[in-house]
Amino acid sequence: MPKVQVYSKENCPYCVRAKSLLRKKGVEFEEIDVEHDDAKRNWLVETTGQRTVPQVFVDGRSLGGFTDIEALDHKGELDPILRGEA
Repeated sequence: MPKVQVYSKENCPYCVRAKSLLRKKGVEFEEIDVEHDDAKRNWLVETTGQRTVPQVFVDGRSLGGFTDIEALDHKGELDPILRGEA
């Protein structure tokens, strides 16, 4: 299975929703709290161009935030990515 990472902050409703969607799909993921880590937040901005969390990565590939993975799910494209097929 691919390595899934979720960069998040406490009390972030979109982070909660992203993690809930992944759990619903039975996906194990590493949660990385960036609340008080400016270096990690700066890296996220440099890597993704986004300042918001969550940011979801699968095997180092940025999938975006909750609305992005939700859209992939609705199109039937998320599951193959999470299985390492895409």
